[in-house]
Amino acid sequence: MKLSTFLMILVSLFTLELVPFIHKAIILPFTSFVAYISATVASAFDSSVQADGIVMRSMENGTAVQIMPGCNGVEAMIVLAAAIIAFDASWKHKLIGVISGFIAIQALNVVRIISLFYLLQWNKDWFEWAHLYIWQALIILDALIIFILWIRWLPDDSTDSGGQEGHYEAG
Repeated sequence: MKLSTFLMILVSLFTLELVPFIHKAIILPFTSFVAYISATVASAFDSSVQADGIVMRSMENGTAVQIMPGCNGVEAMIVLAAAIIAFDASWKHKLIGVISGFIAIQALNVVRIISLFYLLQWNKDWFEWAHLYIWQALIILDALIIFILWIRWLPDDSTDSGGQEGHYEAG
């Protein structure tokens, strides 16, 4: 992987994310979908949870969390996608890595949102601490672990000798 390629892709994707049209047409609807999925999962054990746009709310006690940019998993996905795309692998393997990474990051992000939602109801100070320090680090760590697992999953083309590893013919 070339660092310059990674940085170029990273800056390009972060810039694209900030374009007002992209933000309004893709990022906000996606964030609303994340809130909906989080509320749907939480409602399996708490029927008072509902989503309204980018807000997840308890209809029982009024506690609500608003999923802001930076809390929707998009930034972690951008970092992961930039790393995967910049890595020397086939486009098929890159696509598999990006899709698998997207699913893994979003699954953890749903757990993050639900845990923060209930943590806020319990203790606002702990919510702030977990939100700013614990979960930020865990989401980025998730992207790093996914990237490492993806690299380990890639076929090793350098040892591909037709099934006869270690076999050399004299010329």
